Amino acid sequence: MMNEQDFIVQADRFLNGEMDSSERIAFERYCEGNPAAAEQLATHRLFLQQLKHHADRAAFKSTLTVVADRYHRPNTTVAEGRWEPMLVALWNRFKVNSLVAASVAIIAVFSTLWLSGYYKTIEKTTTNYSALRRDMNTVKQNVNAQNAVIRNINNEKQKEGQSEGHFGATGFIISPNGYVVTNYHVVKDADSVHLQNTKGESLRADVIYIDPTNDLAMLHISDSAFSPLKTTPYTFKESDSDLGEDVYTIGFPRDEVVYGQGYLSSRTGYAGDTTAYQLSIPVNPGNSGGPVIDSRGQVIGIISGKQTGIDGASFAIKAEALLKSISAIPMDSLASKLTINRKNSLNGLKRTDQIKKIQEYVYLVKVY
Repeated sequence: MMNEQDFIVQADRFLNGEMDSSERIAFERYCEGNPAAAEQLATHRLFLQQLKHHADRAAFKSTLTVVADRYHRPNTTVAEGRWEPMLVALWNRFKVNSLVAASVAIIAVFSTLWLSGYYKTIEKTTTNYSALRRDMNTVKQNVNAQNAVIRNINNEKQKEGQSEGHFGATGFIISPNGYVVTNYHVVKDADSVHLQNTKGESLRADVIYIDPTNDLAMLHISDSAFSPLKTTPYTFKESDSDLGEDVYTIGFPRDEVVYGQGYLSSRTGYAGDTTAYQLSIPVNPGNSGGPVIDSRGQVIGIISGKQTGIDGASFAIKAEALLKSISAIPMDSLASKLTINRKNSLNGLKRTDQIKKIQEYVYLVKVY
């Protein structure tokens, strides 16, 4: 484990492209295995970007000042037989000291802001990245589909004076014995989680593992009404998909399953995130946690959010990151062996037939 000073030195080398390929791979693996380090790297990247932006603005303002002074101030000095504006002459004489002083001031200001946690607040409040869980208070509920457990939870919360609001999103089976994946932002701070299938049946689930860095959460269906499945029809693609590849998703932006189709528009996600894709698929609150599947029936990612103000710009965590997160689940957190399917039964089927087979494995996630 690197101390903070060593990590900052290595982060600077990584972000400035000063590492060779082996060092870069080792550093990326270190960050992948240490969520705190990954968050610190993201914060440091933002800090350096803001620092460069501020320096560029300062230089531009200085240039404007020089130009304005040249045309509006009559006071000039003679240098080498020609007239120069006074400010230009002073700049030529003292520019080195001025640059050093300005740089020290800029670094001091931004270092103070960074150490105080200011940029972490900016990152959370000024982003135009939108997570996609939905407030289910605004959605009409099918009371007959709710089991007694959910009704009891709601009654208890009302008695205690708590908010009866809850959220909805999507999750899908990753192992036939009841393991389900969704987004971390969906189940964060949850008191209880229930999964509703396309038949309207509701099952209780437990959060067994969270991966905030990749915005992933693993659930296990703990309800006695659940019968383990034989297998899952899809497999997980471990390599990157091709730009322009035809993909689709299934999710719950409302209380019935909804299909969405599009294509892979970028191999990186929001702000150049290499662990995610950008997709041209229309998504809405409730689509979070839905599988992204290619034409061969391979899961290539999991829907996580969209860019506000841009129609069709959605983002999905890559299957590679999902598989790494699954492999990091502690064994003592598992109720039974978690097995990833290696045999694809969707390849070669028509799209409509693929969807029919997949629906049984996709759930509406209800978080209380």
